[in-house]
Amino acid sequence: MIKTRWTKTEDVKRDWHLIDAKDQVLGRLATRIASLLIGKSKVSMVPNLDNGDYVVVINSEKIKLTRGKEFKKMYYSHSGYPGGFKELRFDEVMKRDARKPITLAVKRMLPSNKLRAGMIARLFVYKDENHKHQAQNPVAVNLTKS
Repeated sequence: MIKTRWTKTEDVKRDWHLIDAKDQVLGRLATRIASLLIGKSKVSMVPNLDNGDYVVVINSEKIKLTRGKEFKKMYYSHSGYPGGFKELRFDEVMKRDARKPITLAVKRMLPSNKLRAGMIARLFVYKDENHKHQAQNPVAVNLTKS
């Protein structure tokens, strides 16, 4: 009788990936990062277990959007109080914190369940080339521009 092997928590092996966001389109970059965080490319991927990898993103201030969305894309938030609705354009968010658009795009692409917090905690975004994860020897991911 053949039994299907089911992945357990102690069997999870996590790798480190380094992604350079320079001149990359935000949405395409975020889908690739979300796929690495979920662990979709692994053979041992199961939906009820978080077996994704660590992802380090550098040069987040050099991402771009297509078709002039730099001045059209809006980020909305609400404080919960009357009159507490706020909206910011993409370029304003980039001036405040260049890491936030990538983090928000990836977070919204992850599954909405209890595993999301652990996945997003393994994402490290830096606005320039300097990062503090050289000791983990992250492997550079080749993103081809299309």
